[in-house]
Amino acid sequence: MIYIGIDPGAISGAYAAIDHNGEFIGCGDIPSVDGRVNASQLRHALKSCVSSFDTAMIAVESVHSMPKQGIASTAKFMRAVGAIEATAELTHFPFVLVTPQKWKKYHGLIGTEKVASLELARSMFPEASLKRIKDTGRADALLMAVWLKDNHE
Repeated sequence: MIYIGIDPGAISGAYAAIDHNGEFIGCGDIPSVDGRVNASQLRHALKSCVSSFDTAMIAVESVHSMPKQGIASTAKFMRAVGAIEATAELTHFPFVLVTPQKWKKYHGLIGTEKVASLELARSMFPEASLKRIKDTGRADALLMAVWLKDNHE
């Protein structure tokens, strides 16, 4: 079984995958073109994390608009979320929506700065490409994959 976490975003979204032993498979940014999710490339990226002998399960972060966010940016973000959820559905792998509070509580990250998830993911997966501060999306996706593995085996 392969466990995939997805941190939604129009520009800053990411995905990550681990295997049934919790070993790192891969991670990357959600492909986009002109500020919109490229669903075809995302589906290919998700499917490429899984060999023909494996099956997978996906956790997508359940998100909503934020206060004081403009209408245009909210619309762009929610359009991206819809595209990501539809793409997850089209992989034909089971998927669940998980709130940030649920997976962050599991990892002891409630009330911490965003960089805390990056530091935790770096310590758990030193081979992952998490060099930049903006790789927090990849870190969050990895931690969601761990939450999924540990809670849905």
